[in-house]
Amino acid sequence: VQLQASGGGLVQAGGSLRLSCANSRRTSSNNGMGWFRQAPGKEREFVAGISWNGASTTYPDSVKGRFTIFRDRAQNTVYLQMSSLKPEDTAVYYCAASRSSYSSRDASQYNYWGQGTQVTVSS
Repeated sequence: VQLQASGGGLVQAGGSLRLSCANSRRTSSNNGMGWFRQAPGKEREFVAGISWNGASTTYPDSVKGRFTIFRDRAQNTVYLQMSSLKPEDTAVYYCAASRSSYSSRDASQYNYWGQGTQVTVSS
Protein backbone atom coordinates (compact mmCIF):
# COMPACT_ATOMS: atom_id res chain seq x y z
CA VAL A 1 0.00 0.00 0.00
CA GLN A 2 1.38 3.39 -0.97
CA LEU A 3 -0.25 6.54 0.28
CA GLN A 4 0.53 9.87 -1.31
CA ALA A 5 -0.64 12.95 0.58
CA SER A 6 -0.82 16.33 -1.08
CA GLY A 7 -2.53 19.69 -0.89
CA GLY A 8 -0.72 21.33 1.99
CA GLY A 9 0.51 24.88 1.89
CA LEU A 10 0.48 28.28 3.50
CA VAL A 11 -2.88 29.88 4.25
CA GLN A 12 -4.10 32.78 6.36
CA ALA A 13 -6.18 32.22 9.45
CA GLY A 14 -9.81 31.73 8.50
CA GLY A 15 -8.89 30.23 5.16
CA SER A 16 -9.40 26.77 3.71
CA LEU A 17 -7.36 23.93 2.30
CA ARG A 18 -8.18 20.53 0.90
CA LEU A 19 -5.77 17.69 1.46
CA SER A 20 -5.79 14.59 -0.71
CA CYS A 21 -4.51 11.10 -0.03
CA ALA A 22 -4.18 8.86 -3.04
CA ASN A 23 -3.91 5.15 -2.40
CA SER A 24 -2.14 3.14 -5.03
CA ARG A 25 -3.65 -0.25 -4.19
CA ARG A 26 -7.18 -0.96 -5.33
CA THR A 27 -7.93 -3.42 -2.52
CA SER A 28 -7.24 -0.81 0.09
CA SER A 29 -10.59 0.85 -0.68
CA ASN A 30 -11.99 -1.62 1.88
CA ASN A 31 -9.96 -0.09 4.71
CA GLY A 32 -10.86 2.66 7.10
CA MET A 33 -8.74 5.77 6.67
CA GLY A 34 -7.55 8.48 8.98
CA TRP A 35 -5.80 11.81 9.02
CA PHE A 36 -3.36 12.70 11.75
CA ARG A 37 -1.18 15.73 12.33
CA GLN A 38 2.01 16.47 14.19
CA ALA A 39 3.25 19.88 15.17
CA PRO A 40 6.87 20.50 16.20
CA GLY A 41 7.50 19.26 19.71
CA LYS A 42 4.06 17.66 19.99
CA GLU A 43 2.71 14.15 19.71
CA ARG A 44 0.89 12.94 16.65
CA GLU A 45 -2.80 13.84 16.91
CA PHE A 46 -5.84 12.26 15.30
CA VAL A 47 -7.91 14.75 13.30
CA ALA A 48 -10.38 12.71 11.24
CA GLY A 49 -11.38 9.16 10.38
CA ILE A 50 -13.70 7.52 7.88
CA SER A 51 -15.01 4.01 7.43
CA TRP A 52 -14.44 1.89 4.34
CA ASN A 53 -17.71 2.98 2.73
CA GLY A 54 -17.72 6.55 3.95
CA ALA A 55 -20.82 6.03 6.07
CA SER A 56 -19.08 6.71 9.36
CA THR A 57 -16.81 9.63 10.18
CA THR A 58 -15.28 10.80 13.42
CA TYR A 59 -13.46 13.93 14.59
CA PRO A 60 -11.95 15.24 17.79
CA ASP A 61 -13.56 18.32 19.31
CA SER A 62 -10.62 20.47 18.21
CA VAL A 63 -11.62 20.24 14.54
CA LYS A 64 -15.28 19.23 14.64
CA GLY A 65 -17.37 21.52 12.49
CA ARG A 66 -14.31 22.84 10.66
CA PHE A 67 -12.82 19.72 9.08
CA THR A 68 -14.60 17.22 6.85
CA ILE A 69 -13.22 13.87 5.72
CA PHE A 70 -14.65 12.12 2.69
CA ARG A 71 -13.55 9.56 0.19
CA ASP A 72 -13.94 8.65 -3.44
CA ARG A 73 -13.70 4.87 -3.54
CA ALA A 74 -13.67 4.79 -7.33
CA GLN A 75 -10.57 6.98 -7.31
CA ASN A 76 -9.22 5.35 -4.15
CA THR A 77 -8.63 8.78 -2.69
CA VAL A 78 -9.45 10.27 0.70
CA TYR A 79 -9.81 13.99 1.25
CA LEU A 80 -9.66 16.31 4.21
CA GLN A 81 -11.47 19.58 3.68
CA MET A 82 -10.26 22.11 6.24
CA SER A 83 -12.07 25.38 6.82
CA SER A 84 -11.84 28.23 9.32
CA LEU A 85 -8.21 27.35 9.80
CA LYS A 86 -6.39 28.57 12.88
CA PRO A 87 -2.68 29.04 13.55
CA GLU A 88 -2.85 26.09 15.95
CA ASP A 89 -3.76 23.87 12.99
CA THR A 90 -0.22 24.31 11.72
CA ALA A 91 1.39 20.87 11.47
CA VAL A 92 2.49 18.13 9.14
CA TYR A 93 -0.61 16.19 8.15
CA TYR A 94 -0.46 12.45 7.51
CA CYS A 95 -2.98 10.10 6.01
CA ALA A 96 -3.07 6.50 7.11
CA ALA A 97 -4.83 3.26 6.24
CA SER A 98 -6.47 1.34 9.05
CA ARG A 99 -5.94 -2.34 9.75
CA SER A 100 -9.72 -2.76 9.61
CA SER A 101 -12.72 -1.45 7.71
CA TYR A 102 -13.17 1.32 10.25
CA SER A 103 -11.10 4.21 11.46
CA SER A 104 -9.69 4.66 14.93
CA ARG A 105 -8.31 7.52 17.00
CA ASP A 106 -5.42 5.23 17.95
CA ALA A 107 -2.46 5.59 15.60
CA SER A 108 -1.35 2.03 16.36
CA GLN A 109 -4.44 0.78 14.53
CA TYR A 110 -3.03 2.04 11.24
CA ASN A 111 -0.45 0.03 9.36
CA TYR A 112 0.25 2.23 6.35
CA TRP A 113 1.18 5.88 6.40
CA GLY A 114 1.70 8.56 3.82
CA GLN A 115 4.71 10.83 3.77
CA GLY A 116 2.98 13.89 5.23
CA THR A 117 2.14 17.31 3.85
CA GLN A 118 2.89 20.59 5.59
CA VAL A 119 0.05 22.92 6.51
CA THR A 120 0.99 26.36 7.81
CA VAL A 121 -1.65 28.81 8.99
CA SER A 122 -0.52 32.38 9.50
CA SER A 123 -2.22 34.76 11.90
